[in-house]
Amino acid sequence: MMLKDGTRLDADVYRPAVPGSYPVLLQRQAYSRRIACSICYAHPAWYASHGYVVVVQDVRGRGTSEGTFRPGETEVEDGAEAVEWAARLDGANGDVAMYGFSYQAYNQLLAAAGDCPSLKALAPAMGPWNPAHWVYENGALQMKHMIGWGIQITAEAARRAGDDEAFSALQAASANLPLSGPVTAMPQLLQKYRHYSHVMDWLETPVDSPYWDRISPVKSVEAIRARHLPMLFVGGWFDPFLPATVEAYRALATSNSDTKLIVGPWIHFPWTRKVGAVDFGPEAQRNVDLDHIQFFDRALKGLPGKAEHGRIELFDMGLKTWRPYDQLPDRTHPLFLSGTGRTSMDSQDGVLSPQQSTQENVEHIVHDPWRPAPTVGGYYGAPMGPVDRRVADERGDVLTFTTETLEQAMEVVGEPEVELDLSCDRPSFDLSYILSVVKPDEMTLQISSGYAHYRNAAPGRYRLTLAATCATLNKGERLRLSIAGADYPAYPVNPGTGEDPVISPKTHAVVTTIAVWHGPSCPSLLRLPLGRGGEIAK
Repeated sequence: MMLKDGTRLDADVYRPAVPGSYPVLLQRQAYSRRIACSICYAHPAWYASHGYVVVVQDVRGRGTSEGTFRPGETEVEDGAEAVEWAARLDGANGDVAMYGFSYQAYNQLLAAAGDCPSLKALAPAMGPWNPAHWVYENGALQMKHMIGWGIQITAEAARRAGDDEAFSALQAASANLPLSGPVTAMPQLLQKYRHYSHVMDWLETPVDSPYWDRISPVKSVEAIRARHLPMLFVGGWFDPFLPATVEAYRALATSNSDTKLIVGPWIHFPWTRKVGAVDFGPEAQRNVDLDHIQFFDRALKGLPGKAEHGRIELFDMGLKTWRPYDQLPDRTHPLFLSGTGRTSMDSQDGVLSPQQSTQENVEHIVHDPWRPAPTVGGYYGAPMGPVDRRVADERGDVLTFTTETLEQAMEVVGEPEVELDLSCDRPSFDLSYILSVVKPDEMTLQISSGYAHYRNAAPGRYRLTLAATCATLNKGERLRLSIAGADYPAYPVNPGTGEDPVISPKTHAVVTTIAVWHGPSCPSLLRLPLGRGGEIAK
């Protein structure tokens, strides 16, 4: 197709074997239309066999399409034009839905803000909602994500340009991220080849820049809501876009009764039953393609039947089964942090209890930039997902607070919140929060996490909402909150000086001591979201 500005976009079209008039499924690809998200979806030909014209298009500046790829900057207009073009294809009946995950989810939401009356439904999976939060989590650069993705994007641009040397260097770096330079978050390799992509521009753009609003679906949320589009959101408990997926669902679910959220025990891809160190069982091997066909049949073909099992389906990581909800539960139960002052030295010293301790005390995290607390599992570990983090919890720079052994099962579902009374001997610090289940054999598996960068921080109370979760803790298990001053290389090391960690040289970093106070006058606590499964006995 030709855009109004004269740019050519290339697409592959798959049609049902029987001629006729069919709805269109459009996927706008940033990673080659020939791949077509087949790392986690059935091939487009499978979707076509269910009575759809399927169009997979290379976005501007990717695959064989013309132009320059600048994420989000032209996707509203380009997406809207692509929808209307697809609606007029031979064999199309004029109704179009979009599907795809990651960047292909993001550009769906942007297209919905454009002038495309033929757009009738969206199915965004595991994609950004607010680009500022795509790049930064609570003020902290998502460094491993941004550099890894940035190398991939830059390498593809070098390939398109025929630059064999640049492509080879970038491809090699993708397997071993170049974090050894003077400024960790500003790899010299990306600086050398910055002319090929947006990546260095993004790394140099602060979190509070108005630029992020210009490429954000959030700024057009009212326009998107006004379309009353049915939507199918898919997320994963160990996907870095989990908070964005939940936030987008909450923002848009009010606009149509056939908007649904499915969250499985998955990383970004693939969507399989074995994740990290855990086999979540046969139910985790969900046929998400069939979910899509059933959704599109309702939205585009008017076939009978409503969304089954409630508007929200969450995979319970403890029971290893799917559970229906009408909304994320918001009932919370406070668990207070306490310890003897040796919580960093003894992983069994810190306590999470429904009863407030009568003793005042303080725990110290001594963050040494020479040996920062490492990334283990979760969104960015190797492997990703739930892996045993006992070794990390036993480090002297990690605080752990653990409940007594549960005497009955407890359903944790929703977004945990941590509220701490903190002080620090430096102008700035970071904190990593990991919520885990401790098995009877002491295996410790993450179920939620959060990370925050605090610059020019003063003593006081600090709150942070962690990522949503759904996990029934069984009798005999325990719940643990782990707190550290780093999560490297998922996020850059905070130098402690008040400088921006994204641009601060490694030589500027200093040892930082963070104090976590607890007791009657300065309670530090975890607000635990609970479902129908009761509370921890007092």
